[in-house]
Amino acid sequence: MGNQLLRSATSVAANYRAACRARSQKEFFSKLSIVVEEADESLFWLEMLVEAAIVDTNKLQPLITEAIEILKIVATARKNASK
Repeated sequence: MGNQLLRSATSVAANYRAACRARSQKEFFSKLSIVVEEADESLFWLEMLVEAAIVDTNKLQPLITEAIEILKIVATARKNASK
């Protein structure tokens, strides 16, 4: 689970960077869509670590909260990019 979290979380950053360097509106939207998917997957793995009792809720709650905030931000940015 830790490796999956690492992969999805780093993919959020890499694809956001790629979105910022997009050559077209279509490419920007596409990369931002990947960021949304990977941010959601990262949140999933954080929740799984808690639900499987691998990591204490109190330790991960700040990360879960931040992951939700990031997900909301990029989802809103993607929604606005489609207009």
